Amino acid sequence: MVQFLQQLINGLSIGSVYALMAVGYSLVYSIMNFSNFAHGGVIMLGAYFGFFSLTLLKLPFVVAFLLASVGTLAVAIIVERIAYKPLRERKAPFLYFIISAMGASILLENIVIATIGPTFRTYPEVFSKVPITLGPLAIGRLDLIIFAISAVCLTLLILFIEKTKIGKAIQAASYNVKACALMGVNTDRVILTVFGLGGFLAGVAGVFFGMKYTVYPQIGNITTKSFIAAVFGGLGSLPGAVLGSVILGTIETFVAGYLSSQFRDLIAFVILIAVLVLRPTGIMGKVTEDKA
Repeated sequence: MVQFLQQLINGLSIGSVYALMAVGYSLVYSIMNFSNFAHGGVIMLGAYFGFFSLTLLKLPFVVAFLLASVGTLAVAIIVERIAYKPLRERKAPFLYFIISAMGASILLENIVIATIGPTFRTYPEVFSKVPITLGPLAIGRLDLIIFAISAVCLTLLILFIEKTKIGKAIQAASYNVKACALMGVNTDRVILTVFGLGGFLAGVAGVFFGMKYTVYPQIGNITTKSFIAAVFGGLGSLPGAVLGSVILGTIETFVAGYLSSQFRDLIAFVILIAVLVLRPTGIMGKVTEDKA
């Protein structure tokens, strides 16, 4: 029972990071109908922004954390303006967006390799590694902080979507962006806001993932897991992305704890295939057409 609870705690921690990543996928998908694979490159830059803010600039963690998140917000908007806006204006097929997204991801990764190098880097110790003990359970301080801040960020995002005028516009555009434009909604502003929100959360996820593990140019590949989580929960559904991420993170930790860490990725892709075959819309997704 103790091991079960310990693995559950670990699963909630990594699942909350997956959720921050998956929400970025779902936000873009709900509006633009394609999977933004460049999101992984933005997360990777977030990890580097946070690392160099702490090590080179010697900034306090809170300032470095905010700087990294704002930095990735700017990067996400720049990627949208350069890689996607010209395609939107030409009404290009969705396949072109996916190809452009993959190209942007590769470009960001190789820019980092060419300028910073492929060396693995480790975050300095910001929080004590001495765990908090609750009887036989040990909860890492970093895991607790990751879960708490992730929950706050996701809650604020949901409140923003539900309570603000631009949030209502995002909801409307997720149903039919063309109808929104005909009703006078500035869809360009909506898309820019969606990329900005996704970019900000990518920075949060990048910093936390870098702190929990290491920082390297291929760190964006971990977004494959968040994409699986988004598909599992239902692409285009924010609650679904969060739920799918928590479930996937929990399943991975249980597999690693009770079987072997070698089976962790295998189980994740088996889940992806099973969802695509048995329930393509995911747990909370909606039936749509022309999605890619």
